[in-house]
Amino acid sequence: MLAMFQHHAGYNAWANQRVYDAAAKLTDEQVWRDVGLFFGCVGGTLNHLLVTDRVWMKRFTGSGEHPASLSAILHRDLGELRAAREAEDQRIIAYAAGLTAERLDEMFTYRKMTTPDMVTSKLWPDLLHVFNHQTHHRGQAHTGLSILTGEEPPSLDMIQYARTRG
Repeated sequence: MLAMFQHHAGYNAWANQRVYDAAAKLTDEQVWRDVGLFFGCVGGTLNHLLVTDRVWMKRFTGSGEHPASLSAILHRDLGELRAAREAEDQRIIAYAAGLTAERLDEMFTYRKMTTPDMVTSKLWPDLLHVFNHQTHHRGQAHTGLSILTGEEPPSLDMIQYARTRG
């Protein structure tokens, strides 16, 4: 199971890089144009992904930033957002590399953002959720890129990532 989480962490960074490469070709107006995504626009969606990764990493590690809102705009400048995304991806990769089988089965407790409820859970299902959540919303950003450019964005298939890594 450790190798799977390390694979997901690497894939996550690779896919994010591909999305940001494609988004870098957009104008600032296009990045922030509402195209009907759950967070409205590509910029809003990419910010949401950074927000939620920071929230989860704070829950997992006890350190780091914890934005106050799931729709917070941490960076309006795509270059600044990308730099923050890359730093968070490296943090996630390092975290996954340091996991042990015992740690994955440990319980941890955190407060939800949307209600005052406390949640106690094993680490591994919540960590898997983080990667699944990334894939879900990254797919929305991918759709937004397609809408804005009229072109097919780069493939984000996990198997393509695996093949590039041998």
